[in-house]
Amino acid sequence: MKQDMNVLPVVTIGANPVKLWGLSPAQRVGRIARAAGMRPTEDVPSGAAVLSNARFAWDPAWFANIVERPGTVLTLGGVPALAHTADGGQTARIAEAMARDVPLEDRAGMELIAFEDGPTIENKQLRKRETPFLMALTPDTLRPIERASYFGAYKGVTDLLTKYLWPEWALVLTRICARLGVTPNMVTTVGAVFCVVATVLFAYGHYWAGMATGLVFMVLDTVDGKLARCTITSSAWGNVFDHGMDLVHPPFWWWFWATGLGAWGLAYDTATFWWVQGAIQGGYVVQRLIEGIFMRQNGAMHIHVWRRFDSRFRLITARRNPNMVILFIAMVFSRPDLGLIAVAWWTVISCLIHAVRLVQAWIVRARGGMIRSWLAEG
Repeated sequence: MKQDMNVLPVVTIGANPVKLWGLSPAQRVGRIARAAGMRPTEDVPSGAAVLSNARFAWDPAWFANIVERPGTVLTLGGVPALAHTADGGQTARIAEAMARDVPLEDRAGMELIAFEDGPTIENKQLRKRETPFLMALTPDTLRPIERASYFGAYKGVTDLLTKYLWPEWALVLTRICARLGVTPNMVTTVGAVFCVVATVLFAYGHYWAGMATGLVFMVLDTVDGKLARCTITSSAWGNVFDHGMDLVHPPFWWWFWATGLGAWGLAYDTATFWWVQGAIQGGYVVQRLIEGIFMRQNGAMHIHVWRRFDSRFRLITARRNPNMVILFIAMVFSRPDLGLIAVAWWTVISCLIHAVRLVQAWIVRARGGMIRSWLAEG
């Protein structure tokens, strides 16, 4: 009989005074359980359950993986760290091993996953395949665990700035926010103010100030999501607020960048203004539509994770951050006008590449093939 995950109890075994991101092991596991629609409890049940050893800290990706597999036990040094028991007998045996902090002796009917073997799992939400972290939670390991937790919350497939330039900056800010009790929605709100200020600065041709202000917003745009994932405080409103800002503001940046050119004596003539805006704004909408169509037709899989090429192209495709790199280079040569024209051309090229990939996916399906992410392989 298939277990009802919504009523499956989730129990933290043992106690640990060390707090991760300001949360005790029981608080953290409780938040993860509730976010999954499950029921945290303090009492060890007589039936099936999800058990977590308070001595360890683990990536939430392990939880999502374990809850789908009754009878599975994740171990470190042979000691059970996280388990989904299939019945009361397994629950009692694993709970005892966790409480005594010893390897599991009776493994009958169980599948053990030894962390030391480097097992990998696909994280569809964050578009990556990896071995999520699992460590003993002690005062000495707290900062390494925070670091592993933070980078574990990073998308594997994203743009080059988010992936390579500011992870370390955002980590420092995420730690500060967690220590001060700042919520992700507070960070998003502050970021939104910087985003609006950057838009106004672009409109008046203050491009360097606008890019500096926009940089603060872009870093905070990373911090709010990482803070939400690390402290397990994601919310429906937070997701709408964050993703809504991400979706709405780029067209305004590109529009007001063009209007600000007048302050530099580099204003476009009417025809140039409209073809540049048509290419950028129209391309932005078309690219989003292509991504949406691909997801709808391929089981919610992102176009960026189909093949390695798609994931690598996501680093530089015409989104806000890569476009800002183009504009920064143009500003080094004091040619903000040519920078926006370059963004327009890059947007068109990116749209064509995504359109080709969409058609190629249609051809694969028409020939009876399966569209499967390269991250799911291996």
